[in-house]
Amino acid sequence: MPAGHILALDQGTTSTRAILFRTPELSPVAVAQQEFRQHYPASGWVEHEAEDLWDSSLAVMREALARAGLRPQDIAGIGIANQRETTLVWDRRTGRPIHRAIVWQDRRTAAACAELREAGHAAAVAASTGLLIDPYFSATKIAWLLDHVAGAREAAERGELAFGTVDSFLLWQLTGGKVHATDATNAARTLLFDIRAGGWDAAMCALFRVPMAMLPEVRDCAAEFGTTDVLGAAIPVLGIAGDQQAATIGQACFRPGMLKSTYGTGCFALLNTGEAPVASRHRLLTTIAYQLDGRRTYALEGAIFVAGAAVQWLRDGLGLIGDAAESGALAARSDPVQRCYLVPAFVGLGVPHWDAEARGAIHGLTRATGPADFARAALESVGYQTRDLLTAMQADMAGLGDGAVLRVDGGMVASDWTMQFLADILGAPVDRPVVRETTALGAAYLAGLRAGLCPAPEEFARAWQLDRRFTPGMEMAEREAAYAGWQRAVRRTLSGIL
Repeated sequence: MPAGHILALDQGTTSTRAILFRTPELSPVAVAQQEFRQHYPASGWVEHEAEDLWDSSLAVMREALARAGLRPQDIAGIGIANQRETTLVWDRRTGRPIHRAIVWQDRRTAAACAELREAGHAAAVAASTGLLIDPYFSATKIAWLLDHVAGAREAAERGELAFGTVDSFLLWQLTGGKVHATDATNAARTLLFDIRAGGWDAAMCALFRVPMAMLPEVRDCAAEFGTTDVLGAAIPVLGIAGDQQAATIGQACFRPGMLKSTYGTGCFALLNTGEAPVASRHRLLTTIAYQLDGRRTYALEGAIFVAGAAVQWLRDGLGLIGDAAESGALAARSDPVQRCYLVPAFVGLGVPHWDAEARGAIHGLTRATGPADFARAALESVGYQTRDLLTAMQADMAGLGDGAVLRVDGGMVASDWTMQFLADILGAPVDRPVVRETTALGAAYLAGLRAGLCPAPEEFARAWQLDRRFTPGMEMAEREAAYAGWQRAVRRTLSGIL
């Protein structure tokens, strides 16, 4: 296939990253990354300045080009992966947001969600969207903005305001307001999209009080999304996917039964279920894994709201480490006899509990508990929560047995200690790929596929490379005792017994 370069923009929850890939092998050429500020205006509230999202995106794209020594004319296309569910509303005329972005972690609409559940709407919502009624998703965030920003609801009804997840907002900025669009994976995270029919659901929009005039056009993940000249030359935007779906593509999980888990700020496990959506009986989400050539592939998804964020808490909240990379070495020095559990419900608990009101707790403290034990508890909490997810998946999808292999990616997988504990507590192999930035890789692949520079999914999957397989080494009795202790800690957290 012809050679070329693809620019992947990975806009995450705490930082924005740009990676240049050389095609057709999609080898990384240059990387640039920039963190941006988090805003916590009230308990359980999380916001981003929209300008920070755009400014950091523009800065890292320019820096990656400079580091690679490439010109904008050398770029065949841009692929975007983004933090999902984070909600922005902006004025169509000026392009200015009416409020800070409300981040996916934000729980301010918990009471509104509870009212909708109590009114009996959960079954209809799940049947259309595959999702639960939860503050995590975009719909109640949109309604909150329209209800709390003066004049916003009236302006939205007049068609003057646009809604978008982060991808849609960045696309608007990249194209100078010419394109208001998103892809099927991001649309599927709003509580407004019928994942079976493949279109916006008027009944859901009415239920959540979101004017349909605000909504973007929905396209395939690999599609023509317009052209940008912000880097100095015309470059087409050719791929978009929500970050977890982009990672699923980057991990080449194209066959039903394949499973990946991404460990970033949160943790998200996706299980490819093929061309038919699988309704979960264990409070997993039914979602779109990707849409190519108008054909949707579905997934079951489990969400952990706090994974790498627990390590950030060790660093920024407690001051126990100076860098996230130190957490594994510190945990390795913990007392192997003492069992301390951190339930990191800083912004509620996800699957299988979906408790927006839960807050974090530490169980098992003794006079001997020290920094190493805190580090170990934080890292182990990620493994325990992942087991919660996989247990639910195994119960929902026949044929996903104990032989399933988990492909992992994201910043936390650099820690051998954490990955070994993950394999131990799952009792299953954990595969870490050579290219760990699979979110950006997936976005690049989508753009490269559309540009004709990357092969079909089956051939791309054959090029996936293993860095290391972590195999279980913990005795079953120890594994089950440790997990039982975790389950007790969660029950005590949820019941308020501290």
